[in-house]
Amino acid sequence: MELLVATLNEGKLREIRKELAIPGLVLLSPADVGGFELPEETGDTFEANALLKARALTGAFCKAAIADDSGLVVDTLGGRPGIHSSRYAGPECDSEKNMDLLLQEMRGMKGEDRHARFVCIVAVTAPMREPLFARGECEGRILGARRGAGGFGYDPVFLPDGHARSMAELFLDEKNAISHRGRALRAMRPMLERMMTPSA
Repeated sequence: MELLVATLNEGKLREIRKELAIPGLVLLSPADVGGFELPEETGDTFEANALLKARALTGAFCKAAIADDSGLVVDTLGGRPGIHSSRYAGPECDSEKNMDLLLQEMRGMKGEDRHARFVCIVAVTAPMREPLFARGECEGRILGARRGAGGFGYDPVFLPDGHARSMAELFLDEKNAISHRGRALRAMRPMLERMMTPSA
């Protein structure tokens, strides 16, 4: 079975291919099918945005597709940055400015007020089938300053529960083992395996 992956991020594509290394499943990027411009994320939930991207690929190529949407959720900020995580400091801003704004907003907060979680929703769509969803979360807290040069996004300011190093200080295999996306993909894997069986 061929499964189109709704991402232009090579690192994310590698992670998805690793977690979904299922015999008989061929994972294709938009570049593999001649290129495709992913739609703007206009949904108001992680689920809506993941579904929007997967459905766009399925509609364009009449093939099964997988997409994810993820972000950082801080309860004391009312769930922000949430679905706006990648553009928290504005549509033209980058990860550094997003972290600057987050650290500024959390200045002076202590203890449980710094609790946060990374959330990822994975959606799979296919012609004539109901969409499939899987959720993954990684609990932790927001540090007072950046630590580490690895990872991307908010990784340098996120300390996962049970770890003494920030997400940006973890080795890639360590990060993938606890990451929200890794957990969502591992939850989706058995659903895809059932989908691939002749009776599914």
